[in-house]
Formats: sequence, structure tokens, C-alpha cells
Amino acid sequence: MEAEIWTVRLAAAAETDFRQILRWTADHFGAAQARIYADTISLSLRDLSAGPALIGVKQRGEIGANIYTLHVARNGRKARHFLMFRACSFEERSSFIDVLRLLHDSMDLERHSPLTDASS
Repeated sequence: MEAEIWTVRLAAAAETDFRQILRWTADHFGAAQARIYADTISLSLRDLSAGPALIGVKQRGEIGANIYTLHVARNGRKARHFLMFRACSFEERSSFIDVLRLLHDSMDLERHSPLTDASS
């Protein structure tokens, strides 16, 4: 049986987070390190195409239904950010991972969730 492939989509807030993370990294550690970190985050996003049962994914019921996090540090790569995402499977052919935010591990995930953000 073939493994299900999930379509990974970035919400506007996650795209903004990604750009801000890379800008901050470039400003503090240089362009080369920003490229390395971009690759690390991109690999984590690619890994999500395996779905929410991926090793390292944590269900976050305290934030909302079908909300999960995945630490960006993967395969020996160092990182301080989490992907916060929602998993939606409508039919066998329609499974989506919506990446809601990319948040630093020192942040209160619940407070910065777009589900609880007052500006949403």
C-alpha cells in the first residue's frame, strides 16, 4: 500500500514568520547562516508531506482541534523554531497540512496561535 502524501500549505502568517526569521538570522549571523536555516526549515516543511503521524509531531489539543507542532530541528540540524499546523483530511485523496505559524521555542505557543490571537 502506498503512503499517503499530504499537501503542505503555508498560511500568510507563516510566510511572514519565515521571512522575518530569515531576515533576523541574516542580520545577526550572516547571509550564509540564513541560507542554511532556510534549508533546515524547508526540509521540515517537506517532511510534513508524510502527515501528522511523522516522528516528532506533537498534538496540541490545548491550542485547538487537529493542531500540531513539529520542532524544526531535524536530522541533526540545530534550530529554535516550531511549525504550528492544522491537519485536515477530507477524503483519501484530499489531505492537507496548513502551516499556521513558525514560532521560536521560547514563545508561548498558545498565546501566539492564530486561533487565540485577538487580531484574528
